[in-house]
Parts: sequence; structure tokens; C-alpha cells
Amino acid sequence: MLLRLQISEVLNWIKCLMVNKMTNSKVQITQVRSTIRRPKNQKLTIQALGLGKMNRTVEKELTPQIAGMINTVGHLVSVKEL
Repeated sequence: MLLRLQISEVLNWIKCLMVNKMTNSKVQITQVRSTIRRPKNQKLTIQALGLGKMNRTVEKELTPQIAGMINTVGHLVSVKEL
């Protein structure tokens, strides 16, 4: 239940930013869960975001492509707006 709440909050936050056209905002993405025993597309998405190890953090500009990646691996990462 807690995991679903976090994912839905992230999705609502992403939708809000995209509706307000705040595409110049930056987000901080931190990997909080392992990719062991995850589907290949999720492992590749984590690598494309520049993550791959636990507690690694990257800053990205929020674009529709990055938002889609966050949506794909939302249960493995935490997202903060900068």
C-alpha cells in the first residue's frame, strides 16, 4: 500500500509539472531499490538515467522523456524537485 502511494504521488507530481509546462525545472533522482530480479527494460532505464548502484543520485532536467523513464522505474527511485 505504501509503495502504491509513493508511485501515485510521483505520477501526480509529474503530471502537474507537465501541465504547467515547467519543463525547465530540474529533478534529483536517487536509486533507492536494487535492480536485481527486475525486467530488462527496467535495468536499461536505470542505466539510461545514469544510475545503477544503490543511493546514487543524478540531476536531470525534467523533459517528457525523463518523466517517462521515471514512470517506468518509479518504484525503484525517489524524485525531488530542485
